[in-house]
Amino acid sequence: MKNGLKQRLVAQARAEGFDACRLCRPWDVGHVPERLAAFLEQGYHGQMGWLEERAHWRGAPEVLWPEARTVIVLGESYTPEEDPLAGLAQRDRGNVSVYARGRDYHDTVKKRLKRLARWLISEAGGEVKVFVDTAPVPEKPLGEAAGLGWQGKHTNLVSRDLGSWFFIGSVFTTLDLETDPAEIDHCGSCRACLDICPTDAFPAPYQLDARRCISYLTIEHKGPVDEALRPLLGNRIYGCDDCLAVCPWNKFAVEAREVKYHARDDLVAPKLADLAALDDAGFRARFSGSPIKRIGRDRFLRNVLYAIGNSGDASLCAVAQGHCEDADEAVADAARWAVKRLDRDANGLE
Repeated sequence: MKNGLKQRLVAQARAEGFDACRLCRPWDVGHVPERLAAFLEQGYHGQMGWLEERAHWRGAPEVLWPEARTVIVLGESYTPEEDPLAGLAQRDRGNVSVYARGRDYHDTVKKRLKRLARWLISEAGGEVKVFVDTAPVPEKPLGEAAGLGWQGKHTNLVSRDLGSWFFIGSVFTTLDLETDPAEIDHCGSCRACLDICPTDAFPAPYQLDARRCISYLTIEHKGPVDEALRPLLGNRIYGCDDCLAVCPWNKFAVEAREVKYHARDDLVAPKLADLAALDDAGFRARFSGSPIKRIGRDRFLRNVLYAIGNSGDASLCAVAQGHCEDADEAVADAARWAVKRLDRDANGLE
């Protein structure tokens, strides 16, 4: 390797703010097409039609960019400072997934990836493409192939060095760089992530039915949520961290170095009544720069109203009633459901 390019690359990745840097080949994930096909055949993807539309790319990165010879997989910690599950007990307040309590990670990670990619070109030439989450790239399998971590029983990537709390980005390059050995599964007999799931979203270890996953239901799912699942959402208004939070490998998680990932004060246990009062302009203003903004006011308010219905707080009934005639039918439906549920709780009915 010319003048220790790989070692300098890893050092530069660290200097850019990444906590881990590993390399693999684009074709090192040969098992993905079969697993993805099974996932789609079961309908586990729900309304995420883009998974099916781009399955040929998502299953085979070498098809996405045939000229690529190496994938540089980067990990960046966003480990929370507080217990991510503590807010679940505050039923009159919303619980937001840890990754969405700060600035949108897409922008931050992509900027780092671009800087690293420019550095690589200046050092060794070649061509590059950078990806973070939104592209049809199997980031977690590539992370496993590169030795960054392994896909745990909850299907998320787990690292012996970073635990569960880290973002993944990748740089594809035409350069033929030295790769790292793949990581092996270290879950053992542990099933903490499976047992804690409120909605039983795991049909089996290493399988996820997104249609029952709270992260999917509160972020990706459009329209009303199945009534049987609504009580199980609790006060989770954007995402869910339960399966990540209980992973015992988190004892090795490193503190997030990027202050932009630190939780905003107004996103740690925000009052449901305050959130329900937001109109579209207020929603956009409050969540400017946050990943929450992308789901829009209507879907967010729907989630807030489900949380109000689950709060058991009769004082919030009037808040829900104020949305029973909302122009968005999913919001109006959630409001009526919340009122009915709070009335039932107030009258001691099952």
